[in-house]
Amino acid sequence: MVNGSHTRPPEDASAQRWTPRLVFSLASIVLLLEMLAVSYMMLSMALPAISAHYQTTQGAWLLTSFLLVGAVTAPLIGKLADMYGKRRLLIACVAVAAAGSLVSAVAGSYAVLIAGRALSGLLVPCLFLSYSLIRDVFPPKTIALAVSIATSGMGLIAIPAPFLTGWLIDNHGFRSIFWFFVIGLVVLGALILLTTDESPVRLRSSVDLIGAVLLGAGIAGVLVAVSFGPTWGWTSGSTLAYLLGGVVLIVAWLVSARMVREPLIDLDVLGRRPVLLTAVGAGFCYGSSGLFTILLPMLAMTPAVLGLGYGFGVSAEGFAIFQAPIGGMVVVGGVIVGMLVGRGGRPRPLMAIGMLGMAAGFVCVALSHDSKALLVVFAGLFGTGMGMAYASIPNLLIEAVPPQLQASTASIVGVFQSVFPAVLPVVAFTVMNNSYIAPIPPEMTQGVVFYTDEGFQVAFLIGAVAAVLGAIVAFALPRRIEQVAVPGVDGTAPAPVLVAD
Repeated sequence: MVNGSHTRPPEDASAQRWTPRLVFSLASIVLLLEMLAVSYMMLSMALPAISAHYQTTQGAWLLTSFLLVGAVTAPLIGKLADMYGKRRLLIACVAVAAAGSLVSAVAGSYAVLIAGRALSGLLVPCLFLSYSLIRDVFPPKTIALAVSIATSGMGLIAIPAPFLTGWLIDNHGFRSIFWFFVIGLVVLGALILLTTDESPVRLRSSVDLIGAVLLGAGIAGVLVAVSFGPTWGWTSGSTLAYLLGGVVLIVAWLVSARMVREPLIDLDVLGRRPVLLTAVGAGFCYGSSGLFTILLPMLAMTPAVLGLGYGFGVSAEGFAIFQAPIGGMVVVGGVIVGMLVGRGGRPRPLMAIGMLGMAAGFVCVALSHDSKALLVVFAGLFGTGMGMAYASIPNLLIEAVPPQLQASTASIVGVFQSVFPAVLPVVAFTVMNNSYIAPIPPEMTQGVVFYTDEGFQVAFLIGAVAAVLGAIVAFALPRRIEQVAVPGVDGTAPAPVLVAD
């Protein structure tokens, strides 16, 4: 073990290039993150069949449990990854997620199915673990492009996913969705193990279990309140209890983090302007993209015969013509960021440009959504901005924090990336449900709620405001980001180390 502030030993020029093993490593990581990206979509499509089979009306828990466990465990997993190795924790998360998918695949009851789905939520931390690992083990000249491709390539699978999901459910039943994840995760976990080195960077520290419990429970309380507030009612006892309880626990964590010598998250690091603003900007980015990907299919799939001024009546598979430009241009936007940052460009203005591109996409759709061709163009515009913003986030973190704190810091950013997408759609649909429900007789809609054209305009403009706020946050980042010092250099905490594997 060697004390030091550098991240890796000197490498010769030949080790700075892309190699076949490096390409396979990146491909394996990208495909793993594709599994995360498509998880929500596939389960949403399978939800009607699952609810009918188990005769339940609690389908929301199947989707919420996944996000909940991912967000709650992220801070602890990030700290453990910095301490014991990022690949080790990545493989562990993949293994648990695969086991969870297996439990869901063979579940005899809905409760068991939810338990398995909750375990699969450990796919969520794989996002920040992946780009944290890339930072440590990829050659320096390839890092910017690699992390950009890893984070923005997640959109590609959204193009064939509706066709694959429809084929699996129609021919093999809803359980085939879970078997697909079992097989895919096992294969990809093995490929990552074979092609990707373990990080040599370690943080010599201890685990703050009290902090992990307080923060995890606090996040859980807030997410449950936000997720089920529209159903339970915002003034109901259950909603208020979860929300207030979650806030109290988070405040308790903040107090404890100031008292503990080695807290789960160093508040001095989190409070640094580059780190905090990156986390908030990431929240607006993922919240905006989540809202757009909810609103656009609703708009396009609404039957035109209802005469609401929008809608083309396309099926889930027909929606692919709008999904394809988003997925494709997300990758293009990510590659642009990776190439520019790799050549000395700064991710700060690129993130701001990306967020403004997302805002422009929202505004364009709000103002004009009666033409399929224009909607495809607007979707592509949004996707480009989304890819640029997605790819800028890990590059900003790489600038802001040392490798020894990468995973634990990125885990908090991951929490923002989970909470904002849960909150923003609730805000938009609360406004729509209160003022913009279309006056259509229930016998015509079979219980489905449709919204007025003005309602969709307002919802898309809410998304535009969130994206603009994300751009403002990006512009507020320092022009030159000074990396935070590694804890321990002043004697306040044990210094991080490099280990030779």
